[in-house]
Amino acid sequence: MSSDSNKAVKLHSAQVIGLKGSIIDVEVDAYQGQRKLSIVGLPDKAVEESLERVSSAIKNTGKNSPQKRSQRVTISLAPADLKKEGPVFDLAIALGYLLASKQAKFNPQGKIFLGELSLDGGLRPIKGVLPLTAEVKKAGFKEIYLPKGNGREAALIEGVNIYEASSLSDILQHLNEEVLIPACPKTKIIPALNQENKENLNFSDIRGQEAAKRGLEIAAAGGHNLLMVGPPGTGKTMLAKAFPSILPPLTFEETLEVTAIHSVAGNLKNPYLASRPFRNPHHTSSYVALVGGGAWPRPGEITMAHRGVLFLDEFPEFDRRVIESLRQPMEEGSIVVARAKDTIQFPARFTLICAMNPCPCGNLGSKTKMCLCGPSALFRYKRKISGPIADRLDLWLDVPQIEHEELAPQKTKGVRSEEIIRRVIKAREIQKERFKNRKIIANSEMTVKDLEELAPLSANCRNTLNLAAKNMDLSPRAYHRVIKIARTIADLGQEEKIQENHILEAIQYRPKQTEI
Repeated sequence: MSSDSNKAVKLHSAQVIGLKGSIIDVEVDAYQGQRKLSIVGLPDKAVEESLERVSSAIKNTGKNSPQKRSQRVTISLAPADLKKEGPVFDLAIALGYLLASKQAKFNPQGKIFLGELSLDGGLRPIKGVLPLTAEVKKAGFKEIYLPKGNGREAALIEGVNIYEASSLSDILQHLNEEVLIPACPKTKIIPALNQENKENLNFSDIRGQEAAKRGLEIAAAGGHNLLMVGPPGTGKTMLAKAFPSILPPLTFEETLEVTAIHSVAGNLKNPYLASRPFRNPHHTSSYVALVGGGAWPRPGEITMAHRGVLFLDEFPEFDRRVIESLRQPMEEGSIVVARAKDTIQFPARFTLICAMNPCPCGNLGSKTKMCLCGPSALFRYKRKISGPIADRLDLWLDVPQIEHEELAPQKTKGVRSEEIIRRVIKAREIQKERFKNRKIIANSEMTVKDLEELAPLSANCRNTLNLAAKNMDLSPRAYHRVIKIARTIADLGQEEKIQENHILEAIQYRPKQTEI
């Protein structure tokens, strides 16, 4: 790392690949010759254009721009066979050139430089700071230099000194020990309950639908997926939007997980995500928007809902390919995006809430309105939900039309979210103790082996379940999901063993044959 005229200089930067950081070596060689600036190492358009941004930034910082000299400047981003994307390398390239041209003198050892440069030498915030900082620490670097606005997010990671600056000039003054930049203090995570978010509805705001509220409570306690079926205007969407208000707060590890995802996606407004995400994509959303991908793979809505809620309203109206893509994440808690040269796995452990009408017109089964759907239309509508998807939906909730008298303001409001969440948190604490030596956190994540060890059934419970399974023609997957739901119901009641009444209630949430 010499700054001699006949030697290239090397600094370090990083970029996000999927949801993980990757250290990139930035080598700069400047020597006398016909004026030419080039950048190698599989750069994309944004990286290639960094030469113009860097030249203007250096000039406006008061240094000699590489375009003002008769010299050849070659910038190599290594490893050379890894695609480089985005403007994150601007700062490292600029500092590398200043070292190579002897306009700056500092030791880049143990330092990482990240940031996009504006033409006046200012630094703009970048995406994916949290996973980048985690990789920087893992690689053994001691200092990381970032644009102003990225420091608090990076400071979630301990063991690395974080320096954030507003401009290239500020970085140079710090490195030359002229005006030192104070290191960012560690960011403390303060857990937040979702009902503290003013955007969320409270369960007491919803009149009636007590059976559906009970199903949602079970789903929140055990992390179960559910489908609400009912005519238009009965409160399905309101119930779904109130659901986050009864979810337990994120743990520290979960906060880091979801913050990293939303940081890479570029929609992180605060240093960290304080409450569980709630994603509500429109039914016209494309396959890539839901699953993720693109030329440079990015997380989709499924991954954005990790450790939170994915709400799919008008469920059968989604593209069939989109619906079927839910199979893998619902079963495994992750989704794989495969490309010709690489395969990226995104986490996707979410609670799926779906809502649908009983038929395309919404009047099937109504006592006052006539259904206008023909048999073929009804068949196509229900066919959109395949057997494998129906099996993976743990609870099927009926959301019927309620009497108009129930909507009167003088009617007593139902139970509040604050009451429900106390029961949910107690149930989750029971599960945390149960799974303390395993890599799962909720009943919905249990495997068949886990069920045998952690959710044994008495002879009476097993006989009751077997009889119901035979009459309802349950698949083995649905059979085991009934046990998981029964275990969650028992946890809500703070009962150590699954009782027969828990099995019976769990069976009620399986769909009737006419509903599939």
